[in-house]
Amino acid sequence: MNGHLEAEERQDQRPEQELTWSWGYRPRSALDRVKAMAPPPPLTPSTPLLHGEFGSYPARGPRFALTLTPQALHIQRLRPKPEARPRGGLVLLTEVSGCCTLRSRSPLDSAAYFCVYTYPRGRRGGRRRAARTFRADGAATYEENRAEAQRWATALTCLLRGLPLPGDGEITPDLLPRPPRLLLLVNPFGGRGLAWQWCKNHVLPMISEAGLSFNLIQTERQNHARELVQGLNLSEWDGIVTVSGDGLLHEVLNGLLQRPDWEEAVKTPMGILPCGSGNALAGAINQHGGFEPALGIDLLLNCSLLLCRGGSHPLDLLSVTLASGSRCFSFLSVAWGFVSDVDIQSERFRALGSARFTLGTVLGLATLHTYRGRFSYLPATVEPASPAPAHGLPRAKSELTLAPAPAPPVPHSPLHRSVSDLPLPLPLPQPALTSPGSPEPLPILSLNGGGPELAGDWGGAGDAPLSPDPLLPSPPGTPKAAQLSPISEGASEMAASSGLPSPTPGAPVAISAGGPPDHLLPPLGTPLPPGWVTMEGDFVLILAILPSHLGADLVAAPHARFDDGLVHLCWVRSGISRTALLRLFLAMERGNHFSLGCPHLGYAAARAFRLEPLTPRGVLTVDGEQVEYGPLQAQVHPGLGTLLTGPPGCPGREA
Repeated sequence: MNGHLEAEERQDQRPEQELTWSWGYRPRSALDRVKAMAPPPPLTPSTPLLHGEFGSYPARGPRFALTLTPQALHIQRLRPKPEARPRGGLVLLTEVSGCCTLRSRSPLDSAAYFCVYTYPRGRRGGRRRAARTFRADGAATYEENRAEAQRWATALTCLLRGLPLPGDGEITPDLLPRPPRLLLLVNPFGGRGLAWQWCKNHVLPMISEAGLSFNLIQTERQNHARELVQGLNLSEWDGIVTVSGDGLLHEVLNGLLQRPDWEEAVKTPMGILPCGSGNALAGAINQHGGFEPALGIDLLLNCSLLLCRGGSHPLDLLSVTLASGSRCFSFLSVAWGFVSDVDIQSERFRALGSARFTLGTVLGLATLHTYRGRFSYLPATVEPASPAPAHGLPRAKSELTLAPAPAPPVPHSPLHRSVSDLPLPLPLPQPALTSPGSPEPLPILSLNGGGPELAGDWGGAGDAPLSPDPLLPSPPGTPKAAQLSPISEGASEMAASSGLPSPTPGAPVAISAGGPPDHLLPPLGTPLPPGWVTMEGDFVLILAILPSHLGADLVAAPHARFDDGLVHLCWVRSGISRTALLRLFLAMERGNHFSLGCPHLGYAAARAFRLEPLTPRGVLTVDGEQVEYGPLQAQVHPGLGTLLTGPPGCPGREA
């Protein structure tokens, strides 16, 4: 297996340690964050942590030697004949969603079982689910075999979640914290209307395999997510995850910042599982995790794997003051001109999914407009890192409109449904194996369609079925469902008790009364202080972006980081030909558009900016949502939010 260990060492060329923390532990204070950055005891990628011999399920299968290292599970067949070149013998932890221990329902079977859920890439690049089940049968009694299976499951779970393993102590399930609790918000109309189907077929099985506890709510209207997060008891949740495009997360962010306790609320980790049209933030998370560029279900599976691993990262936010004086917060972009025109005008092609942006771009090039305006910015005092080649992962457009008309009253479905009372979809096949804590057996399904993966691993004729054997049984008296406070809609109880007015139903989604002050910005309409740079002229587009990606396959700012404290400004002046503009966007798929030497393309890294359109008509967007047209200004608030990103990786680690 030396070749596997050498390959694994090459996989571990990671960047410097970033501020991340694992599931089950969320630092709140500055001291906690410093402690979270403390490096773990040094372990080389090939350091063997556990080694042992296991049988198969079914029992008449081959026997294996397993070796667990910090980066992979090595599998070598021993009998009936050792493999000279093992096939599938290296299971990278980056492809593992979770594991569990199982026991036979036959009282005569003294063995215990250890199951690993993986999502390896196939020959054509897509991920497919695979389950490997191993039989711990080296001892005479079930109790001893169970302890061995639990030791392996505990060690693997600790590695997946970034939890420290004892140097020379005993590895027991007591090392594991309680399962993380996630609130999943699903927009069933996301993308091409497939968000709910993708969620129940792909997301729920995977996070159940990972042992994550969740409540799931389908949003029913515009502003629904914003109202929900305002009424949450946030101390009961380890994260809020949207299963949709970028727009639903925009609602969640601004809902948190509308709470009277916004300073604590905005620290709540937010995540996104891409089921929309644009999926820009998910593209940036995918790149941060070291995965190759992906679209569609492959991007969803990559981001789901990262979510299962846990890990948070500070997220810069942009406060945007509009012409009316109202303020909203952005995690993605502010756009004017060609980008916002394509974004909004392609809405009528939403049924095409991400292809709507391709069609919109073609139509936009055919009717290319220029806009006169005044653009000012406060340059960054520290130059950003040099642009480096980056992989991209269509244009970030969400599913919700920024200033909707008041929604008529509609009946609401129950809002508090946990993993224990939310069975997975019944039409899916139900196998003999189940994951711990799930009331219904998890479906064995091929994530990219087709029949069950590795059907042989799940037993055959004459094999007794297996049942779950949880690592951490619930304490006596604990109900099966998590005892969480009911989720209420509208303003939180804190808002009512403080005497603050409740949000008006149908109010603009993005307007936030809370949030930190914009100390770098004078009032709109007043002169700018010294040190600002101002340009006036005719523009094809102006784009202000925080993360690297403008879409899942558009890398607008390849050197951007989630917490670099900068807003990256790109503009294209008038005079550019349609061919040259198309060439820019094609190069943006690889993140090398700045290397084309286009004289009409400009870039600056800034801490704040002001945009004053001088053309009477146009379209402005914030995070892909149309806002009122007129002057606006914005300022970066470094690390104000927290993003669930999973562990950092290095580009090309899948190669």
